Amino acid sequence: QVQLAESGGGLAQADGSLILSCVLSGSTFRLNDIGWFRQAPGKQRELVAFIRTAGTTHYADSVKGRFTISRDNAKSTVYLEMNSLKPDDTAVDFCDAVRDGLDYWGKGTLVTVSS
Repeated sequence: QVQLAESGGGLAQADGSLILSCVLSGSTFRLNDIGWFRQAPGKQRELVAFIRTAGTTHYADSVKGRFTISRDNAKSTVYLEMNSLKPDDTAVDFCDAVRDGLDYWGKGTLVTVSS
């Protein structure tokens, strides 16, 4: 079993910044793609960014140039640095880890961006 715990969410002003953390614990053997998803009020969950084992990254068009995903394997932690925040970034952000085609999810951390 894999457990994921997100933190770092909160209230930010437009054009502000936040850094989210996702700590992985339990059985982390052979975890590959690790990503951040978000779900805005009344919207479906969408991919924000992911990072592969080798460090390759991918970003949704809506966050390119503003968000950066990174990984610290020694700390079993994945980060999402969010800059130039917009009100549209308001959402619950979830961490997702994949192993053998199966997804493991955290409980989410709320990001609220004021106008």
